[in-house]
Amino acid sequence: MMQGARDAWLLSKDQDAAIQAWTWLAEPADTPATAGSRNALAGVGFGVKDVIDVAGMPTRSGSPATSPEPARWDASCVAQLRAAGAIPIGKTVTAEFAYATPGPTRNPNNALHTPGGSSSGSAAAVAAGMVDIALGTQTGGSMIRPAAFCGVVGFKPTFGRVHRQGMSVLCDSLDTIGWFSRTVSQSREVASVLLPHADPDGASTRAPRIAMLACEAIGTLEPASRQALHHCAMRLRDQGAELITPDVDADLKSLLHLHTQIMHAELARGLLPLARGSQAGLLSPALRDAIKLGLEISYADYVQCQQARDRLSQDWLSRFGEIDIIISPSAPGPAPKGLQSTGSSVFNRVWSLLGWPALHLPTGQADNGLPVGVQWVARPDQDHALLAWAADWGAAMGTATAR
Repeated sequence: MMQGARDAWLLSKDQDAAIQAWTWLAEPADTPATAGSRNALAGVGFGVKDVIDVAGMPTRSGSPATSPEPARWDASCVAQLRAAGAIPIGKTVTAEFAYATPGPTRNPNNALHTPGGSSSGSAAAVAAGMVDIALGTQTGGSMIRPAAFCGVVGFKPTFGRVHRQGMSVLCDSLDTIGWFSRTVSQSREVASVLLPHADPDGASTRAPRIAMLACEAIGTLEPASRQALHHCAMRLRDQGAELITPDVDADLKSLLHLHTQIMHAELARGLLPLARGSQAGLLSPALRDAIKLGLEISYADYVQCQQARDRLSQDWLSRFGEIDIIISPSAPGPAPKGLQSTGSSVFNRVWSLLGWPALHLPTGQADNGLPVGVQWVARPDQDHALLAWAADWGAAMGTATAR
């Protein structure tokens, strides 16, 4: 049973001085939720990343350049969860405009280490037990990376399947709303609300066909992450899964380059009104540099990047057409020490570019006690199947969070 809104609010008020996951907390009403009373989310408190609107709460996007005025309406995803009986208790910290400059949030597992970003507050609030579920967003690795660093389940759906009305969108062809939870079962409850028309039955009773991509052509894996990935592959194979290890190194490098170009081009134009307005001086140097870089990418080059993206997307749909699950690294290693950076998203950007659903499944700890895990990916619109595979086969592997 998930935590009620008042208990979540009380825990958040009590614990957040150390974690700093919240930018805004609103005491929930005493009256119980009536809508969706038979839903598992009825009365459950949840957090909302501060780039997503909640009526009566400001949306600051981690920046003093934004307005402190409260939003008048809920974002669509918040309204859907409310209709299921869930109650938003506050806004969680984001990196500045969901890009790179960190907020104040600490990793609940070790306050000297980054919680990841840009959905740092949402991941940390769930990891600290303040809420069971929280909304986040991903442009590059902003869901999967903080889930990995904080040791919670993170889910990024197929691009475009969760409506973005009421979200501060910067990268129009990349930004995706997702969510964090303590278990896969909780994530499936959220999916039943935000992805209600997809097949809820999920995975087949047969053993899955799995591709393992270590992705070391685009980033260096630390021993803990390498061990987590290979251990996951071997456990799945021992349970009867069919395992292949395709060579996609050349494609990975191309996809990573395309993501970088497209992200910067879209971000720069999304933030152009602020960058050219009276609030420009309130933007961080890192963000101003990113805008400058993005504006140097011509429209023709941007179109060519999108065309190359489409070609590679079709190639990968064909290449992995018979594969049920791709397992790959969620992060280079456990959460790095220090709070000046949110860590590397190199192993997440390919899936953000392709728009495929991705799940972080915590599987263990590194030698320093910080959590590690594995990224599970499926083809577009296999969201419910991916969650079902993770629940059934993760549990068979002995992964506690799969339940």
